[in-house]
Amino acid sequence: MFPLRDVNPTAITPYVTLIVILACALVFFFVQNQPTQGEAEEFLFRRAVISCEVTTGAPLTADEILTEVCSSEPGVPVFPEKNPWLATLTSMFLHGGLAHLAFNMWFLWIFGNNVEEAYGHLGFLVMYLVGGVAATLVFVFVNPNSTVPLVGASGAIAAILGAYAILFPGHRVLTLVGWFPLALPAALFLGIWFILQFGLGGSNVAWEAHTGGFAFGAVLTLLVRRRLLSRIPALSY
Repeated sequence: MFPLRDVNPTAITPYVTLIVILACALVFFFVQNQPTQGEAEEFLFRRAVISCEVTTGAPLTADEILTEVCSSEPGVPVFPEKNPWLATLTSMFLHGGLAHLAFNMWFLWIFGNNVEEAYGHLGFLVMYLVGGVAATLVFVFVNPNSTVPLVGASGAIAAILGAYAILFPGHRVLTLVGWFPLALPAALFLGIWFILQFGLGGSNVAWEAHTGGFAFGAVLTLLVRRRLLSRIPALSY
């Protein structure tokens, strides 16, 4: 099940959505891209959010990295200059591969513009960033001792999906189901997407961040839905 486009035109240019997509692409190709596998792994441990670091409030030690065991005992961090909380933001602009980047940015492009129109440019940016942090904290809560770097904009984008589901449940999403394109209501498409995340346990996909971000975006938007829709009168039904 893959979304091709939504049937939900906007009257604005989604500047923030475009800037986020451009920023993620630039970071992936010109900042995150490292010449060797070892340097790529070092970059992630230096820049990406890691649950254990958030839990303990300190960057990982060499022993924690090598054993993959989170310790509450004090030690000498490998990257002492790293701020574990700042990493919750920088991780949103890092990705695990080209497919990961492309998939995330496609979802953001399809669903982000309408949510940006409803929230306004600044409100959308704040919601995107806070939603990403909230998604990360849900992952940390469920996996407090993980020593694996967590990367990707998926949690923040999941918050956008949750907001879209509340704002535009009846709008159609042209979806490729197998080889057949079907126009599904957004509530159905996003509801199925949400449920499918729970089947990703045991994989290297941070499903906890996906579901946490989605729930955050949905709940927040539900609280202010009437006000948001009043900003786009043609869609206020």
